[in-house]
Amino acid sequence: MTGWVVGFTIGAIVVLVVVALVVPILVLAHRIGRQAQEINAALAEAERNTRPLAALSDTIEHADVITAGLRRGRLRLGG
Repeated sequence: MTGWVVGFTIGAIVVLVVVALVVPILVLAHRIGRQAQEINAALAEAERNTRPLAALSDTIEHADVITAGLRRGRLRLGG
């Protein structure tokens, strides 16, 4: 009977140690998951806010065409 009690006690201690090690890992994983959602939302907002920058090269090209036209006009007017 004593062997069973010792074995059961050792088993209970092992289970408690495993739980003590796994619970903080699960809590940390939950926290990381929550932060990942917040980070993803912030990145989506940053992408949405910077989307117009993709057309910046088109704007620069149009500005170059306009300034070149103004330059030609100035030269034709003698200025």
